[in-house]
Amino acid sequence: MVPPATPPDVKEGDTLPELTIEATPTFVVSTALATRDFQDVHHDRDLAHQKGSKDIFVNILTDTGLVQRYITDWAGQRAQIRSIKLRLGVPWYAYDTLTLTGTVTSVADGLVNVEVVGTDSLGKHITSQVSLAMDRTVAGALPEASRAGVAG
Repeated sequence: MVPPATPPDVKEGDTLPELTIEATPTFVVSTALATRDFQDVHHDRDLAHQKGSKDIFVNILTDTGLVQRYITDWAGQRAQIRSIKLRLGVPWYAYDTLTLTGTVTSVADGLVNVEVVGTDSLGKHITSQVSLAMDRTVAGALPEASRAGVAG
């Protein structure tokens, strides 16, 4: 595993290490159930076929969680994700592999912005923008303006 990035080391244009994930049927079904997504296209191959799908496919909640994992694996445990904007493209079917890649798009005002793209055999499955505060910018506390109404 690559050591976590730190703010002085992060700059616009940096690329994150790739992460590949295989979508076994067990992975597709278990992640759908774990996210309480009981849509049949995520666990019933016959119904997925009847609805025009090639196979069962990964749900968006799992995709979002994987983007979060990808970013925090790179940025370290002290990173705080401030926002994730995610758009789905082609489906990610069972028996296919997703490859996540990332590029730092900006570093400013204590925030690091990263574009994350996930591709499978059909093309772009995920396009997302993630904004996060890292290590020194986090310093274990909320900004002063965010403290109102926070007990502590």
